Amino acid sequence: MSEEPVVRGDASQARGEEPVAGGGSGRWRRWYGEGPLHLLLLLASFALALYAGVRLLADDWAGVAVWFVGAALLHDLLLAPLYAAADRGLRAALGGRGRNLTVFVRVPAALSLLLLLVWYPLITRQVPRYEAATGLPPDVFLARWLLVTAALCAGSALCLSVRVLRTARRRSATKQRPPAVH
Repeated sequence: MSEEPVVRGDASQARGEEPVAGGGSGRWRRWYGEGPLHLLLLLASFALALYAGVRLLADDWAGVAVWFVGAALLHDLLLAPLYAAADRGLRAALGGRGRNLTVFVRVPAALSLLLLLVWYPLITRQVPRYEAATGLPPDVFLARWLLVTAALCAGSALCLSVRVLRTARRRSATKQRPPAVH
């Protein structure tokens, strides 16, 4: 009986992968877990967030801090349990197939609610002073949000239809194949 030789060295070589050119990159990946470009992009995004935070907090840091803490508490104590319960109800209503189909309801609902959260004062016409800033009358925001919500739901329904048709075609193609001779 011949045994395969034990490969010593880099784990990527032991798995049969090609060694990375320039041995330093392999050490870097073992140390960090990703490539150097990933770390550079991550640091750049942190720098951008820090810059935006400094600019945001420059005028009214106490008001922004209270708003941020209040938003976090509102989300964690009220909204997260509500949409977790809604998701459980959706999965229960869809039955056994619900696990694969809930994404087609979750995505448009989440995007629509996010838009509502961001534009709530304009959609509900509670802030008339933004008319000068937006250049639009306050009556248009509700209709536009409803249209965007309808478009998101229609797009999700279209994606679901395409998925169902592909699955049906695969199943019919499998049934039409002759049995394999053994």
